[in-house]
Amino acid sequence: MEDHRFIALGSRLRGVPEVLTLGVKPNFMQYTAQQRELILRAERILFPSLNYAQFFTTIGKKIFPSLETHLYADEKIKQTTLFYMLGIPHPRTRVYYHLHHAGILEDFEFPFIAKLARNSARGRGVYLIRDREELDQYLRTVRVAYIQEFLPHERDLRVVLINYQPVLAYWRISRPDNFKTNVSLGGEISFDDVPVEGIKIAQESAIRCRFDDVGLDLIKSKEKWYLIEANMKYGRKGLQMKGLELKEIIRAGLLSGEI
Repeated sequence: MEDHRFIALGSRLRGVPEVLTLGVKPNFMQYTAQQRELILRAERILFPSLNYAQFFTTIGKKIFPSLETHLYADEKIKQTTLFYMLGIPHPRTRVYYHLHHAGILEDFEFPFIAKLARNSARGRGVYLIRDREELDQYLRTVRVAYIQEFLPHERDLRVVLINYQPVLAYWRISRPDNFKTNVSLGGEISFDDVPVEGIKIAQESAIRCRFDDVGLDLIKSKEKWYLIEANMKYGRKGLQMKGLELKEIIRAGLLSGEI
């Protein structure tokens, strides 16, 4: 087997010459004896997947991305709880389990935001609730209701951070007929007048949350910044527009020893 400087399980770095990508096998013993030895001898395992990230962390092996980056991916309820515990500004949000849905209108006035607690990436599963009929329709689709105050905004700030360092920041601007800013839903990207303050808040939040491979979304409402959510499967269009290649960014960090 060819000698490589780095070992990865997930496919994110496939094709990088210094990285041997072994793939994610459901059972550790499915790796060959030689592969298992490479894994256990490696100083760091790259993109281990959630399944293996916890095991490698338990046995004291370094990983990238961090365990927290894996644990909080696509977990809006967990992210909200973490932001509150850390004192990171976040829109007022509450979670209601099935038997407590009746309490929603005691805590929120229309309009407000409702989301799927999981699987709401790229703007899907995010709803602007304007009346009781729309609330009832949403509640018919979920057992756990994730309800968040609506802070009107025409744009949000996406900050992509690798190893806690901002590599790109840009505005996502919504269409006039859609409150969502997601590029996949027609939102526009702008690199004009990106605020240093927003990037700084994103970096500080990533460090405190231990998210080292993430796209953070922030909005500014009434002169106050709010962290909306963390996206571990962030889009690449902004990077492509700036001529940036994610693999090369990570490769440079590996070769320099920063990652």
